[in-house]
Amino acid sequence: MLKQYVLAKSMDDVLKCFKEYPGEARIIAGGTDLVLDMESGKVQCSCLVDITGIDELQKIEMTDQNVIIGAAVTHSEVNRSELIKATAAVLSQACGTVGSLQIRNIATVVGNVVNGQPAADAAVALMALGAEAEIACLSGTRNVPLEEFYAGLGKTNVDCSNEIVTSVKFPALKENQGSSFVRFAQREALALPMLNVAVSLSLNGDKTIEWVRIAMAPVGPKPMRARSAEQMLTGSEISGELFEKAAEEALKEACPRDSALRGTAEYRKDVLPVLVRRALEAAVASIKCF
Repeated sequence: MLKQYVLAKSMDDVLKCFKEYPGEARIIAGGTDLVLDMESGKVQCSCLVDITGIDELQKIEMTDQNVIIGAAVTHSEVNRSELIKATAAVLSQACGTVGSLQIRNIATVVGNVVNGQPAADAAVALMALGAEAEIACLSGTRNVPLEEFYAGLGKTNVDCSNEIVTSVKFPALKENQGSSFVRFAQREALALPMLNVAVSLSLNGDKTIEWVRIAMAPVGPKPMRARSAEQMLTGSEISGELFEKAAEEALKEACPRDSALRGTAEYRKDVLPVLVRRALEAAVASIKCF
């Protein structure tokens, strides 16, 4: 039963609530998922801690070549940010596809990650960027790479009743590096993605791939890296044939299941290589010097 709603003004206020309501506090920012979970009884808590008034959690900034997005930053803010467009276009693109405009204006990027859904658009893009989450609790802070953040379908390695993800951080992309986001969904408004793929990569001057990250979902219980495809691409000269082979290699690492919402596993297996190839081509095309 909810007993207290706290408008936190600092991280000290948040930690104080964790101490006063051990195991019974929950963080709220956009609340687009949490409120529904509370109404359905899926989530129960005694204290809601509203973090939207904490200045340090409302920032999008770059420090030491790393982009940092605070826990109270919305999808619309990331989608419109000139810094994000310049240093992580894949994330701007992904945030622009989430829900409706009204949802994007209130739902937060960090909340999209914490929710733990395998096809969360922002989370897939962040994984392609090599992002990590900063997590704070009464005993201190820790940083967790997004690939280690998930603990199963709809689950994460964060205790949301005693911990808060304060930000996500990733290296800013440079001039010889590009990214892209490709999403496949039903035509109805607000449709969940049937598949989505995010890519970031770096090219050497001779048009060879220095490194690449391919994140794809929902093809498992969490966003997944296509590691064998990445290995195939690394050190190779870009070509249509190479991208075709890499796309088929990515398919070998995917395990989609039949879904009433997202279509059959067989159908999505047919579509996934097409999306991977398109994402790779778009990431290369996004590099201005290419």
